[in-house]
Amino acid sequence: MPLRYIGSGPYCYANSLAMVLGAEAPEPAVIEMLTGSPFGMQMADGRTPFFDPPGWNPGIGLDAAVELLGWTCERGAAGTAARARDRLRDTGPARPLLAGPVELGLLSHRPASGTAIGADHFVVVIGADDETVLFHDPQGHPYATIPVDDFLAAWRADSIDYPCEPFTMRTDFRRTAHVDTETALRRSLDAARRWLAARDAGSPGGAAAAAERLAELLETGRLEPWQRDHLVHFAVRVGARRLADAAVLLAGIGRGAAARIAERQARLVGALQYPLVSGDDAAAAGTLRALAPTYAHLADALTTA
Repeated sequence: MPLRYIGSGPYCYANSLAMVLGAEAPEPAVIEMLTGSPFGMQMADGRTPFFDPPGWNPGIGLDAAVELLGWTCERGAAGTAARARDRLRDTGPARPLLAGPVELGLLSHRPASGTAIGADHFVVVIGADDETVLFHDPQGHPYATIPVDDFLAAWRADSIDYPCEPFTMRTDFRRTAHVDTETALRRSLDAARRWLAARDAGSPGGAAAAAERLAELLETGRLEPWQRDHLVHFAVRVGARRLADAAVLLAGIGRGAAARIAERQARLVGALQYPLVSGDDAAAAGTLRALAPTYAHLADALTTA
């Protein structure tokens, strides 16, 4: 059994879903695996590296996790700022609203906010009046408050680069079936295999090609500063965490071979952090080239009972 990682990490939508499901929620690590996020790598739009599958996004993942866990919810978008204000005022601790994506850079309770940076985020709103929104920000800020206009600016999500509507929300969560964690995890494996085979315009060769493409950028000195910042501040952290959690959970449901591959992937992704920070791009590229074939290996292991 891999040693479980416990600590901080950008699991905003998994943590938010765990909050709104309450006492019956599984741990966020389970939710994260159910979303399908650990199973792939992509270069979104051919430029932005993510350690999640081509074509995947958190909205797709949240809907998958809710269904696999035997829940349903109302999912929609307010459409206009006026309607969004009304929905905010209708929230409370017993009527939470999972808001997202929101633009992280415009959430004004955070230091150095005020500029859209294209970073999606998810939070749980638990109260609002005409002036202030009260919410749990899973990235370290329980009971955060900001002016309503600031929250609406972030919630409009104009800067988010995957398909989403302004003021997207999930509310009225209801359990429709009692599904235990092991059953939900086992049922998620078909989708995991499909995600590992996914392709899109930015990663036409799938996860392996995305890893090779990023390695090439490092080897040729063409990795741009914003790409490096994205990797060291977000993508590597969440990518290694997802895979580390998946390894533990796969081992727990008896998928030992898949668990060992996921743990190797977690080690490889985690090992990117230091060379990327220190500028040892050759080492980072070598790690990515070692990572590339493991996605096919994981797909094979998940196919074999």
